[in-house]
Amino acid sequence: MMSAKVREEPLSLQHLRMILCGSTFQVFNYEWRKAYFKFHDPYSDLSYALEAEKGGARGVQMSVQAYIIKYLLLIRNSDENWSMASLHGINQKEQERSLSVALTDILWTAGEGQKVTVCLITPECYFTATSEYKADNFTERLLLFEIYGKEAVQTFIHDHIHCFKSEGSHGVILFLYSLIFTRTFEKLRKDLDFTTSHLLQCSLGNFICKQALINMMLTGRSSPNVFNGDQKFDSETEALKSRHGVLTRSDVGYLHWNREKMEHGSLPQVGSMLKTPKLPIWLCNINGTYSVLFSTNRLLLSDWKVEHLFDLYYYNGQKSQNKTIHLTIDTHSHYWEGRHHGDETDIEKRFPSLEMTIRTKWRGAAINWNGTVPFF
Repeated sequence: MMSAKVREEPLSLQHLRMILCGSTFQVFNYEWRKAYFKFHDPYSDLSYALEAEKGGARGVQMSVQAYIIKYLLLIRNSDENWSMASLHGINQKEQERSLSVALTDILWTAGEGQKVTVCLITPECYFTATSEYKADNFTERLLLFEIYGKEAVQTFIHDHIHCFKSEGSHGVILFLYSLIFTRTFEKLRKDLDFTTSHLLQCSLGNFICKQALINMMLTGRSSPNVFNGDQKFDSETEALKSRHGVLTRSDVGYLHWNREKMEHGSLPQVGSMLKTPKLPIWLCNINGTYSVLFSTNRLLLSDWKVEHLFDLYYYNGQKSQNKTIHLTIDTHSHYWEGRHHGDETDIEKRFPSLEMTIRTKWRGAAINWNGTVPFF
């Protein structure tokens, strides 16, 4: 506790609501409020994996999942070659440590390596509802801790890990609040552009993560677009307007496929900064559902010869998935081009969206599901 300083200036909960939802009267629904970071059973084949319910919070949970895999494969494992064995049979202490490292990693990047603000809940209420703000009996009890030094941040989060991983803790919302206060309202406004003013979108009664929030968890900067760099163009009025994209390669990448958007010609083209990350781990947005794709070969993105034939592993967070999906990718057989001439739209309807997502990175790849019945 000595390394953490309680933030004393008054909180602007109106600003928090506005940057999240675009309104001070929107409150989180039941799915968000019950969401926390829950692992599968220790010592199981999925002991490395978080369970994720349907709903908007899943985008946050699967982003954190990608960084948990980064820690378990890269940081904890000192061997030159990774293996799936590194992810199996993890005990509860390792689960808690991997979660604290993953949360710290994301927050530290958002704070640009300077400081992190961690939000916790107290029994006392520090803010009352007004005519301009709708209370939710949760946000009003926030207490903010400012922490300097990455190791100190990790220690603090690990000491309070139950606030993020326990049922009823509102753990996902607490992490989201921590991310926003760490980034600061000032930097968030600079990150966003004229196309996006807030981080969550209300859809069918649920809040879903906008791309700006996903990018903030992956890169530290809440840019609203997936292309490389910032793009300027003439508006219909007067001055040049700028759309903000991704400026640097991150450790974890991003792949996107949406069948409906593809059919309407509106699928965003992910730039190389996200498509080719520093590590072979990708957060995937497939038809609006988030999941994680990764390789245990750390040379995959640095040695082109490795990309001829390689294995990928896939986890989607759904309760129905009881094992990690093992896929083998062949980029040189030309199976795809030889077999599937004709209308490309028809091809997209006949093949699993997961395969189409992978082909946004490895065009024309043949994909072997190794005995698993294809889905998506």
